Order: sequence, then C-alpha cells, then structure tokens
Amino acid sequence: MTSFSTPTNRQNTPLLSPNQLQFLIDRQEVLLLDVREVAEYQADHIAGSHLYPLSQITQLPLPASDRPIVLTCQSGMRSQKAATQLQQRGLTITELQGGLNAWKQQGLPTIGQTANAPISLMRQVQLVAGSLVLISIILSLTLAPTWLGLSAFVGAGLVFAGLSGTCLLANVLAAMPWNRG
Repeated sequence: MTSFSTPTNRQNTPLLSPNQLQFLIDRQEVLLLDVREVAEYQADHIAGSHLYPLSQITQLPLPASDRPIVLTCQSGMRSQKAATQLQQRGLTITELQGGLNAWKQQGLPTIGQTANAPISLMRQVQLVAGSLVLISIILSLTLAPTWLGLSAFVGAGLVFAGLSGTCLLANVLAAMPWNRG
C-alpha cells in the first residue's frame, strides 16, 4: 500500500482522509469494508466497497485479501468498534476518517439504490422511539399514568445510546428481515 502520513484514533488505528482513500481505491491497493447495515449500504456507499455489517461482524468469516483493509461507516463510530473487533481477531485495520459523511463533504462519488432501499437505520430508530413516547403519553392520559414509564424507558435508552455510542434499538432493528436484504 502507498505510504501516507496518517493520524490515528483513540485506539491507535490509522486513519485515512477521504482523498487518500480515493487514491488507494483508484490504484486497487485496499479492501474497503463498509460496516453499516444492509439498508444503509443499499441506499448509499462508496463504489468498490464490500458490505461487512457491524451487527454480524463476529459471525462473518475474516475477509480474505492480500490488500490492506480499510473500514468505513457513516461517521466513524461503528468503524472504530469494528476495527477493535477485527484487530482482536488478528487483522491490521485502517479507517476512513469521518466515514461516508467526510467522503461526501469532499465531493467524492457514491452509488446506491435509494429507490429500493428501506429507510435508514437511524430514521427507523427515530420513528420507533418517537412512536413509543407518543403512545405512552396518550395511554397515560387516557388509561393510567403508569404508562409514562415507557417514555422514561425510551428516554433512558436514548441517553445510554448517546453516552455509549451503542444503540440497542438500532441493533434490534438491524436484525429485522427488511434490513437484512
């Protein structure tokens, strides 16, 4: 792989800028793994990337390649988690700094099948969490105030997701048949 001076993240995983990655993709010097979920990948991804969902990473076989592995996700959070898991399995990993968001900010191309893809996982989480809160408020006003506990539970889950970077609801939704493609 062409050598670049690259920063590292908190786990000392090397990071590539979007332009560095584009250079390496053009030269076919890396294996790019997208660790987002099926629906997100179908909607929008970097040409030449391979789907390797974080929710399934422990069950998937190790990628077979003689090229260095670069991980990407939407913003960089999931690729950090995936890097840790793959490094524990003995792989050397590099990440796209800032993920697909940074890639797009640089004006680099993506491909996808937006018309056929389900809505993004984050929007699904928002819809489910918002619906649960709304339903619990309606039920607490019409049936019993104890239904507010559901809103508190959903709120606590969202706080946990924000603090930990792990959304349990997203993990559940990612396992649903419409998100497995």
